[in-house]
Amino acid sequence: MNTPSNGTASSPVASPVISPAIAAAREVLAIEARAITDLIPRVDASFEQAIQIILQCRGRVVVSGIGKSGHIARKIASTLASTGTPAFFLHPAEASHGDLGMVTRDDVFVALSNSGESAELLTLIPVLKRQGAKLLALTGNAKSTLGHEADVHLYAGTAQEACPLNLAPTASTTAALALGDAIAVALMRARGFTQDEFALSHPGGTLGRRLLTLVRDVMRSGPDAPRILTTATLTDALLEMSRGRMGMTAVVDGSQTVKGVFTDGDLRRALEKGQDLRKMAITEIMSPGPRTIGPERLAAEAVEIMERVKINQLLVVDDGNKLLGALNIHDLFRGKVV
Repeated sequence: MNTPSNGTASSPVASPVISPAIAAAREVLAIEARAITDLIPRVDASFEQAIQIILQCRGRVVVSGIGKSGHIARKIASTLASTGTPAFFLHPAEASHGDLGMVTRDDVFVALSNSGESAELLTLIPVLKRQGAKLLALTGNAKSTLGHEADVHLYAGTAQEACPLNLAPTASTTAALALGDAIAVALMRARGFTQDEFALSHPGGTLGRRLLTLVRDVMRSGPDAPRILTTATLTDALLEMSRGRMGMTAVVDGSQTVKGVFTDGDLRRALEKGQDLRKMAITEIMSPGPRTIGPERLAAEAVEIMERVKINQLLVVDDGNKLLGALNIHDLFRGKVV
């Protein structure tokens, strides 16, 4: 028997053991990923037609579905509404008992049903057609009644559900949600939807604050923005820094034009050099040409500047470099921009 030269027997490397839970999770993700990629070649002229119908809509996009499709429909309506396409969710059962009055001839009705045979949605079709509203269907059945009756049918069928019984809506709802996102993004691009418009529909969240808060909203102005004249002494500068509690003071001329900034760091550097500060003018110790920002710039831009150049304060100036205010990182924290 041959043995390795070091006298030890070789042994095969053991393969890592994959638990049943991990194996099941990977299988689900693989099935749902295929459900989405299978949609790509189906995005064709019907999809373009659906986008054009929505773009030409003078009313709202009404999204509806029952059961799990209803949950997906609600999410699609929410995504549309927050990305520039006015939309709302309508429960089909409630629609049959009066809420269908929310739909007008100027609206587009988007019906979601994996089978395409949901009775609650099929009941609404005659009324929708009589009103003159456009009907878009998103189903998993290429030959469904709902798809046949719709002005445009988007097929989102899947080969199998991720459920081991092939019953619970899993891959099918994933595909429908992805197709809904594709519609929303295509509409965003067609409308030229901007970051500012997005912020206007998200004013309450962190993202909205970052996109809506301007420097003037968080800066300190007037006497709250520390400043000294170029003729001031070091003692004057230290007293102003202490009063302003910003760790710095702007240095301005008689017309309030910024000439420099004096910070804690400038003081430390001067002390390290062993200079006789009592005999030095503030213009000799200050940092000339400091970083500044305009009041109408986004506060998030101030954060970016501070992080990029590793400073904690910024002076706010007008187009003529006259001092309007100042802000530091703590002001941005208080404004919930950071």
